[in-house]
Amino acid sequence: MSDTSQSIPSSLVALVGSRICHDLVSPVGAILNGVELLEMSGQGETPEIALIRESVENANARIRFFRIAFGAASKEQRIGAPEASETLAILEKSGRLKYRWQSEADLSREEVRLIFLLLLCFESAMPLGGSVSVVQRDGGWRIEAEAKKLKYDTALWSSLAAPKGIMDIPASQVQFALLPGLIRESGRRLHLEHTETRIRALL
Repeated sequence: MSDTSQSIPSSLVALVGSRICHDLVSPVGAILNGVELLEMSGQGETPEIALIRESVENANARIRFFRIAFGAASKEQRIGAPEASETLAILEKSGRLKYRWQSEADLSREEVRLIFLLLLCFESAMPLGGSVSVVQRDGGWRIEAEAKKLKYDTALWSSLAAPKGIMDIPASQVQFALLPGLIRESGRRLHLEHTETRIRALL
């Protein structure tokens, strides 16, 4: 077991994430502008243009999601509840997961970052799709995922609730390396429960 979360300072990882997302926004936006120009030229909404538009909108939502999950965040930065739920709603359109976000309040970016990273953990456990609900209540969070079949990696999930270092992991699971330190910094504690078809996280 090795503590990969301590290899590089989390603040440096966040800056790298912000830089990558920042540089991707412009080319994705340029593609969307190109689609709009094609529509204005009289071609209308062809199936090909509709497919490109849908793909670009999904890519843009994914970048917004990653920017929050992996980017730098200060205590002063806020994210409105509509922005968080809207980002998840767009991701739904081309993904296998259905999201239900229940939080009316504006939140600190640090707090939303924790939730989005945790959602990536849920996503990795639901390769065949399913539903995820995110509920804020009394200052805490309850995130529940339900699927016909879960791929629950006990070692990875246990490292979140009781971080003692985790196994070397692929890039697709980097959220499991980042979360323990961020949860610790937030002063929160994570409690996990799971069955064959459901995962519940209380944060």
